[in-house]
Parts: sequence; C-alpha cells; structure tokens
Amino acid sequence: MDYAQRAREVIEIEMEGLRQVVARMDGGALAAAVGVLLETLAANRKIIVTGVGKSGHIGHKIAATLTSTGAPSVILDTVNAVHGDLGVVTEGDAVLALSYSGETEELLRILPALKRRNVRIIAITGKPASTLAVNAEVHLDAAVSREACPLNLAPTASTTAMLALGDALAMVLLDARGVTREDFAQFHPGGSIGRQLLLRVSEIMRPADQLVILGLDATVQHALELWGTRRSGAVLVIDADGRLAGIFTHGDFIRGMLRNPHIAAEPLVRVMTPRPITVRVDKLAAEVLNIFERHRIDDLVVVNADNQPVGIVDGQDIARLRLV
Repeated sequence: MDYAQRAREVIEIEMEGLRQVVARMDGGALAAAVGVLLETLAANRKIIVTGVGKSGHIGHKIAATLTSTGAPSVILDTVNAVHGDLGVVTEGDAVLALSYSGETEELLRILPALKRRNVRIIAITGKPASTLAVNAEVHLDAAVSREACPLNLAPTASTTAMLALGDALAMVLLDARGVTREDFAQFHPGGSIGRQLLLRVSEIMRPADQLVILGLDATVQHALELWGTRRSGAVLVIDADGRLAGIFTHGDFIRGMLRNPHIAAEPLVRVMTPRPITVRVDKLAAEVLNIFERHRIDDLVVVNADNQPVGIVDGQDIARLRLV
C-alpha cells in the first residue's frame, strides 16, 4: 500500500464532504442559528453543547471555541444528564445538539426534558428528516456522501463537516458580536496569544532611567563615559525641548572611528542618525515585531505623545520576551 497516497485520498474525501456542505448551506438556517445564539447571549444565558461518541468529541471542541471567543458554553454529557446533570440547563439557554444520524438514543432520551425547560435547540445532523432535526428550532445540515473510512463506517468526513459547521457558526457569531483583538486577548491572557495581544510597549521596553539621554551639544566622549554605567548601547539625543532629535549607537561609534580617529571630541549633533524610527509607548508590543522586521534595526526608540524618548526596545530582548 502507498500510505501517502491513501492519506491523500482520506483528506480528499473529507474535502469533498466540506464542499458538499458549502454547496448545500442554507443561509436562512445559519442566520437563524446565529440569531438564536445572539439572543441567548444578550439575555445573559449560556450555550449548552451536547453529543454522543465522536460527535461528543467534536462538541467539546466547538464549546471550547465558543467560550474562547466570549460566548460562554458548557458541555452536557447525555449519559449523566438523566442522573442530575440536567440541572445545568436553565430556561433561556440555547442547546447545540450534535448527532449525525439525528437518532442517537441517549440524545433523544433527554429531548423531552430539554423541551420542558424552554430552551432553544439548534441541531447539527446529516439527516434533515431525523427526529432531532425535526424537533429542533434550527437545523444545520452536515450530510456527506461518504466517510473517509474504507468501510464507510468510522465517522471521519461527517465529523469534519460537523466541526467545520461549528467553527463557521462560532466565527460568524464572533463577527456579529463585534469582538475585537483586544477582547480576544482578554480571554487568552496566557501563552503566546496573550503575550502578543495583551502586552504594551511600555511593558517590554528598557525605561529611560536605564538609558543614556543627552543634548545635541554633548560630545561622543561624554556618551562613552555614560555607556559604561547603563544597559543601553545607544545614546538618545534630544533637543532643547526634550524631544527626540536623533540616535547614536555603539556601532555608529566603531564605524565612525574608522573614518575619524578623533570622533570622541565631536558633538552628537554631527554624528547622530537624525529622526530615528520610533514607536509610541502606548502601542501593542506586537507592533514592535513588525517594525523590527520591516526596518532591520537593532534598537527601537520608544516615545510619548510629545515625541519625547521614554525608553528603548533592544532587538535582543525580542527572543527573551517570546513575542515571536
């Protein structure tokens, strides 16, 4: 057997299943499902996701996606539901029920109890005429022509279709609610997402008290004397009003020495790089990455609203901060 070819066939079958779902998608049904969820969240109620077997596993992922985008969701285990877990269901909740056949016994067993609690049911099945689909307020069709399993038995293309529909529902809901990058960051304070979306430049910069900041008439010699007492390898040059006028780095000094052995006596205004690239102190740290990548610089000056230097971001700090 050519394993790679067989793997490609599996993926092709699942892709074909997704194309079928897209071609058959009922915009009215999707809009109705989004409307149900919007109204549920607006009423400060929750979304309950339930399913059995592989559909249940897909349900866990969909619930996690909804919750992570600010739409509170919980999982209801259909087996434990009839032994007390139905207590999680309250009037006004929305239930997202997953069953490819739409006839899953454990799910149908709790259907009357859900109806009595006056919840709104959205069903994702592959059988529009099934008991679950018919008894739901909204039905989303996940039917595929075949599974990727060579026996056409193991849920593969069908569960991929369910997952894709769940993702589509979650992302349309996110758009409809106007969730921003900042909102998203609040749900992910840890890990790389939190670092990239929550951190501000002010939190990653080396502050002004660790830098060498001198006026235009200060000499390179003066800068050399101060470099030994500070962490920075750059001098920030300011004008009479304290605004940033230029930058002079240790690399500039080495290169300048090759051209002028007496550079130490020169005023900074004659050797600095004027109008260096800057970033505002209140910007997101992720913006720093873009600037470093675009301009290939070693040091990025941080300024306030009045263009006064308040810090610097050293290129060597990026890896340490794990912003990439």
